[in-house]
Amino acid sequence: MDASSRIYVAGHSGLIGSAVMRRLARDGFANIISAARRDLELTDAAAVDRFFDQAKPEYVVLAAGRVGGIVENQTYPADFMNTNLAIQLNVLRAAHRVGVRKVILFASSCMYPRECPQPMAETALLTGKPEPTSLAYAVSKLAGTQMCLAYNQQYGEKRFIPVIPNSAFGPNDNFDPQSGHVLSALIRRFHEAKKLGMSSVTLWGSGNPRREFIHADDIADACLVLLEGDVSDLTFPLNMGTGKDLSIRELAEAVAATVGYAGKLEWDAAKPDGAPRKLLDSSRLLSFGWRPSIDFAEGLRMTYEWYLTNVDAGGFGK
Repeated sequence: MDASSRIYVAGHSGLIGSAVMRRLARDGFANIISAARRDLELTDAAAVDRFFDQAKPEYVVLAAGRVGGIVENQTYPADFMNTNLAIQLNVLRAAHRVGVRKVILFASSCMYPRECPQPMAETALLTGKPEPTSLAYAVSKLAGTQMCLAYNQQYGEKRFIPVIPNSAFGPNDNFDPQSGHVLSALIRRFHEAKKLGMSSVTLWGSGNPRREFIHADDIADACLVLLEGDVSDLTFPLNMGTGKDLSIRELAEAVAATVGYAGKLEWDAAKPDGAPRKLLDSSRLLSFGWRPSIDFAEGLRMTYEWYLTNVDAGGFGK
């Protein structure tokens, strides 16, 4: 890539897409393409084809899609599958048709078997059934990953790059307790509990499952390494993690401390935990030259500061 390369970021206002936009702007790329949903509905194949014909992107970062926590996944499984399958099919097909040089597709660690050797290597995919609470989303992302591999296989090239980041967090995350992922949802819950003077907060599950968290800016750095580098010798997909995890209980305690909430944390063990552990083996990407640089505690602090400045959560955001 060079400064004039036409780079389309799908999902540019979301957590990962906005991080990629910031990184591209910082590095001086002057021809970044984006489109709001009101202007381009990615589930509409004809609209996607028209957009690609007009914009003629050379590189694509596909960060758009429907995501959410356990509640959302269990409530709207058909919507998760319909939306993600349609977006992936339409964007990958259009990208191939117009000759895009590279496409990065974001898959999910939910794709791995629920009971999986840790850390999870890419070779473990499809060796067992994913966690049932996120099965529809996992299957849709498995389909997108396999679609990338199928294009590469059929046409003898490596233009389609599926990556598997672990639990992402940072600015522009979804902080809704019902639809957001665990870290961002905890930030809002503890922030509101602090402002309301609540003596306790009840959280789902046992608190024992372990999760690996990666800041969106580190994910964006990895994208630039892959877009600019020679990936011909890489084997896809590629895990993208920090190599460190913590229990949900430890996460909750860290978020509460960062927010300044001093109340009691109670656990409703009758609610689902999800997969027991999801730690990625990111050695493929690490050997390519990428390294995460944002410490978890520092990333959490920065995320909460962003929340305070930018989110009005029912009057408690600022």
